[in-house]
Amino acid sequence: MTVPSHRTASPHRPVPSHEPVLDVRNLRVEYGGDGRSVVGADDVSFTIGAGEIFGLAGESGCGKSTVANAVMRLLKPPAHITAGSVLFNGRDVLAMDPRELRAFRWREIAMVFQSAMNSLNPVLTIGEQIGDIFTTHERMRKRQARARAGELLELVGIDSARLKAYPHQLSGGMRQRVVIAMAVALKPTLLIMDEPTTALDVVVQQEIMAQIGDLQRELGFSVLFITHDMSLMVELSHRMGVMYGGRLVELAAAKELFAQPLHPYTQALMNAFPPLTGPRVELTGLADAPRTEHGCGFHAHCPDDRSDCSTNIPDLREVAAGRFVARTGGGAR
Repeated sequence: MTVPSHRTASPHRPVPSHEPVLDVRNLRVEYGGDGRSVVGADDVSFTIGAGEIFGLAGESGCGKSTVANAVMRLLKPPAHITAGSVLFNGRDVLAMDPRELRAFRWREIAMVFQSAMNSLNPVLTIGEQIGDIFTTHERMRKRQARARAGELLELVGIDSARLKAYPHQLSGGMRQRVVIAMAVALKPTLLIMDEPTTALDVVVQQEIMAQIGDLQRELGFSVLFITHDMSLMVELSHRMGVMYGGRLVELAAAKELFAQPLHPYTQALMNAFPPLTGPRVELTGLADAPRTEHGCGFHAHCPDDRSDCSTNIPDLREVAAGRFVARTGGGAR
């Protein structure tokens, strides 16, 4: 399968480099064993360029977080990578030993997890938790580390006096900003953001998204941005990939995909969100249906009624410049 590369950038973002920072090829992750494993990610391939923001969308359980944790080598048993490769600036992440991984994480790739409150230690102050990054990885003295922690809080719009606060003393939005500050502390090349606005109200969501955009422009890191909300994703991303049942079903420039989705699942996902303007429309959902062992997992929902999809899984293939879709008919109907 040809690995989709970045060719087109959204005009409201800086144009990323053509050199890939992250190159994921044919990644497969399974949960379990002894012949009873469940596939969490199947034949997933994509690249992220220097300075690029790549969005990964899809419903809960489609494999987005599985891919992110595989890239970071954070998968825990019974999950295990059974095929594929993950290259970061040409280095094989899957071949790294524990010492290499310790140096690699947070310095080269950092991650913002879904729930900020669960990511922070409730019995340590914010200053202690941020400062620990510098004392552990940079061998700084505590006073110097505390000063750097204060600078990071200011960077994400929080008064440095909050260093003495505990996580429960901060609002949800402030806790999320703290986690983002911790993730960018060592100026990583790639930042993975897994549902960074979950459980936040829409006003705070927009503030966090603006903060991420400002930090990305200032520090120049690449981003793997994971969410189920495509309207949020299109505002930030250069390119977007859509996952269903552990597989990528569509990949294109963000604005192009949002304006004209080609895969029936992408269309259904977008139809699940109410429009902010225009006349009221009836939202449509997807009824639950068993996923077959053979063929396309979306076949039971697909309006195309292509019989060959019930027995064969369509490969993700290029149907136009920079546009990839997994369906037997290829382009738009």
